[in-house]
Amino acid sequence: MMTDIWQDHLLTWALSLAIGFPVVELILGEVIHTLKQQGNALAPTLRIIRNLLIPTLVLLLFLTHILQLDPDGKVVKFVETLFWICTIHASLSLVNVVVFAETEFDLEANTWKARIPKLFRDLARFFLVMVGATIVLSATWEIDLAGLVTALGVGSIVLGLALQDTLGSIVSGIALLFERPFNVGDWLKVGDAVGRVTDINWRAVRLETIDNYQINIPHLIIGKETITNYSEPIRAHEEEIFLRFSFNHPPNLVKQVLKATALSTPGVLAAPEVEVETAAYEDFGISYRVTFYIDDYQQRLRIRDEFQTRVWYANQRYNLRVPFPTREIYQVETSGTSSEQHSTKVTRSLESIPVLVRMELDSLEDLAGGATLHHFAAGEVVIGEGEPVKALHLILAGKANVTVKTESGEWQEVFSLSRGDFFGEMALFTGQPSTVAIRAIEDLEVILIYSDVATMLIERKPSLAREIGQIMEARSKVIHAAKHEKSSLFQ
Repeated sequence: MMTDIWQDHLLTWALSLAIGFPVVELILGEVIHTLKQQGNALAPTLRIIRNLLIPTLVLLLFLTHILQLDPDGKVVKFVETLFWICTIHASLSLVNVVVFAETEFDLEANTWKARIPKLFRDLARFFLVMVGATIVLSATWEIDLAGLVTALGVGSIVLGLALQDTLGSIVSGIALLFERPFNVGDWLKVGDAVGRVTDINWRAVRLETIDNYQINIPHLIIGKETITNYSEPIRAHEEEIFLRFSFNHPPNLVKQVLKATALSTPGVLAAPEVEVETAAYEDFGISYRVTFYIDDYQQRLRIRDEFQTRVWYANQRYNLRVPFPTREIYQVETSGTSSEQHSTKVTRSLESIPVLVRMELDSLEDLAGGATLHHFAAGEVVIGEGEPVKALHLILAGKANVTVKTESGEWQEVFSLSRGDFFGEMALFTGQPSTVAIRAIEDLEVILIYSDVATMLIERKPSLAREIGQIMEARSKVIHAAKHEKSSLFQ
């Protein structure tokens, strides 16, 4: 009778394991597939349960109820320990999903999940692992933990004294991360070190400098230093540049030139507004403070270089002089030497222009005397669409392109200009604002010939009016066609 009961009991477990295990695995497989398609964070946890936890449980039940092995035997205890390890692993995965997992909604809504520091998550997982290990040692292997706790208490004192700096960094890191004065991706200045935060770990903060060097700063040191966060409260970073100009130039003119130059520099933000202030009256000139904002701190050196480069070209166009701390000696008898040299340079440049090559030298000298020489940096806008044009621009060196805005609102390049070409003729002779935009694609040197000088030039060389008229007509057709061309043709 007892044999029959034992056989029935054994048959029940055998059938349960033989049928239940595949069915549960099949059901979990379908559920995991569905959750994975939906992007549900529970899918990895269920995969751990299916692939590790359930097979280990089935093996443990097989050993204890089918093979009837001794529960206190090493084989059973080993499998039971493996089962508890899988259970802890699955529990950690579930806690990570329920408590720590960040969804797109959490990040956008700035919920408490998004604000939990990574270091705190690591500590919480470590604590859960230690609790699970204690349970396994006590329940499965029946180890008396009282002596172990006493030994750990004594050992922790010795270990704490040996690792007080490291532990201090960890505690400082926990306090720092809960306060969250900065995040990964922020640009910081800690002491003399400036860099972008790339990682915040247990012991230190890792910074990447603008020169692509890596700096590890322990939390203990960061807690004692003054931290400057260039990315908070706004991502825009303020840049400040001091420039000096001569007393002879009106401050309002200098301010307008510097502000326009800053706004035309790529990377400089229009808002917050660019500010130019008179900083001080110094021995050799007036000092101006230019304040502008950029949104990419990593590009600050490039943007500063681009701005200061364009200042030189603006100085040439507006005849602004940067004073030097040197003694200046003026000679009255040679006061006209500079203007004569300038006129001679312009005259020689005009002699090599194809459209003017047949003009008499006296006409070229008169033209040079009534023209001004301007410089533009590569990338600068020479004439903007809708701007009034008061002079004919003749290119001496460099290249520029002509762009128009199509009906779809896109900018389309129509043609390019180089040495010997001129532009601004349509707006100059018709009196209408420019219908195109001219941008320098190389450093550009142009002569500005104003209307009265242009009229004199045409009177002395009537054929020039015919040549300009033909060019105006041809360009007008190309520009009109480009303006009304569908944008899809240029894509």
